[in-house]
Amino acid sequence: MIGQSPQARRAFVVGNTRLQAPPHTPELKLHLADEITPIWKLTEEELGELGLPPPFWAFAWAGGQALARYLLDQPDEVAGKRVLDFATGSGIVAIAAAKAGAREVVANDVDGFCEAAVAANAEANGVAVRFEGADLLGGAPPPVDVVLAADICYERPLAERVMAWLSAAQAAGARVLIGDPGRTYFPKSGLVRLAEYSVPTTRELEDMEVKRTSVWALP
Repeated sequence: MIGQSPQARRAFVVGNTRLQAPPHTPELKLHLADEITPIWKLTEEELGELGLPPPFWAFAWAGGQALARYLLDQPDEVAGKRVLDFATGSGIVAIAAAKAGAREVVANDVDGFCEAAVAANAEANGVAVRFEGADLLGGAPPPVDVVLAADICYERPLAERVMAWLSAAQAAGARVLIGDPGRTYFPKSGLVRLAEYSVPTTRELEDMEVKRTSVWALP
């Protein structure tokens, strides 16, 4: 069992990843897993024996890379605004929002190891990101100007809950931006495509080495 203190989690994140630039956002540096880092070689069974959930925080997923790229290229979307990054994972989107000039950035995820990953990654990029570990889907969306979400539609029940929650955030006045590489349960209608990218990835993470990935807005 890996220690559950913030210090132990931070040591695990840093010790099992490598600081590197995601291919689609070379301006950023993240602690990520790859074929030469220890966590890359651990199976889900072995992670369970260590008391760890799957390390989504250790990878720069295609949807997150695309949304981060969009924010870096279109900083007016978040500059001077209060921003929430839902299901933040590594924090790549939250960090891009901070780099783009957001007034306040909150990164949310229910995995405690994400808190350690986001802290380490924010520090590596010289930005301030506040972490929130609550399950936000159980209540009303917080009062922010922009809600960001990426790679959220890989399971049907979760996708439906998240999209309903994001619609509630929009109804409350937030701008909602979503990064998605064509996940099975991503809605095919009722959204506005803002950008499309060819995002380099790996066959270990996705089903191809370059993933066509879009950034969408709730209209």
